[in-house]
Amino acid sequence: MNDDCNAICLWSSSLGPRRQIEVEDDGLEEDDEYWKKVDSANKRGSLLEVVQILTDMNLIIKRAYISSDGGWFMDVFHVTDQYGNKLSDDNFAQRIQQTLGPRGCSFPSLTRSVGVQAAAAAGCTTIELTGEDRPGLLSEVFAVLADIKCNVESAEVRTHNSRMASVVYITDEVDRLPIEDSLRLADIKRLLLYVLKGNRYKRSANSSVSVGSTHTERRPHQRMYADRDFDTNDTDFGSVSESVKPRVTVEGCADKGYTVINVRCPDRPKLIFDTVCTLTDMQYVVFHGIIIVEGLEAIQEYYIRHIDGCPINSEAERQRVMHCLEASIRRRTSEGVSLELCCEDRVSLLSDVTRIFRENGLSVARAEITTKESLAENVFHVTDASGIPVKLETIEAVRNEIGKSILRVKNDVYSSSTLPHPTLPRISRYHSY
Repeated sequence: MNDDCNAICLWSSSLGPRRQIEVEDDGLEEDDEYWKKVDSANKRGSLLEVVQILTDMNLIIKRAYISSDGGWFMDVFHVTDQYGNKLSDDNFAQRIQQTLGPRGCSFPSLTRSVGVQAAAAAGCTTIELTGEDRPGLLSEVFAVLADIKCNVESAEVRTHNSRMASVVYITDEVDRLPIEDSLRLADIKRLLLYVLKGNRYKRSANSSVSVGSTHTERRPHQRMYADRDFDTNDTDFGSVSESVKPRVTVEGCADKGYTVINVRCPDRPKLIFDTVCTLTDMQYVVFHGIIIVEGLEAIQEYYIRHIDGCPINSEAERQRVMHCLEASIRRRTSEGVSLELCCEDRVSLLSDVTRIFRENGLSVARAEITTKESLAENVFHVTDASGIPVKLETIEAVRNEIGKSILRVKNDVYSSSTLPHPTLPRISRYHSY
């Protein structure tokens, strides 16, 4: 075992309709690692739920072994903290136990283009957006929210294949409470829909009120999948370096009745969540799998069937799965420059910052917006709006205008466009499923 990782062993058996969870320390130590066991009833979506929890805890999965069939599964995850260090918190297994406890799972509708949901329990109102991406779009969205006295508490923004999807959490600018007035919510939807539609694009947005719970990481995947951002051809990869282009193969395994999926791409945080989330939302079940991270490259292999029990049996379906997995990886792949903003939160902060980006010819390809008490901690992944590489003088001009002490270039090894591809063994057929 790698002594820089913690190993989590999750064993589940079918224990009837009521879900039961038990986490126990087996007392097994090897190379300073320890195992944690989780007993629970297996159900559709169990793998995604576990991976989602590890992702929400900011854990990095370095290796994983997945095996399930019928009413049981046996999953082992080797994890580190978000900085690549071995976990020092002995209570993290208890936190997994608490999160995996009996609770319902919701699968929100995928058809909305603009949704506004009053989420009083979370202390915010949730806005979901989908539309045609264009330079300055995020700046326009934040400007509208600032004009109508809405404060952005947090947000997740992604773009891919000329489409944009985001989940934005807002409060009232004055009292910082959720916005629940139906007339005001309708006005917010109307104005944002107007921004998304613009006047130049044929693919217009629709609006509706979102229902059900929202998971910030999963929801943009669902919205972009529903928006068919995976519709592509080989020419769409023309601007993508070969070193960051995901390589996905879909093959049959007729003797076992599975379809075998292999994914090779540069490693990055939340990569496993993105692929497992996509397979789950496409109505596929992962029965077995192996995940290996070696250096800067990750290899994933999954043995899957559709929820109806059948493997992939047509070329059209095979191509669709390949394109959807490639899209799920590229939505969070960082090209361009990552800028980290850390300062006291204030009214119109995001509107002002994104306006400066736009005025300097930068487009926001991806953004993670968070507010902790009164501190804004935001990361923007920016590209040149004209398609050329971002110039150093442009970044310096932006930093001078916003403030060099609060805006810095993020040192992110995962955003490099020159990641090497070490030679790794093909892990297929190592196991007789």
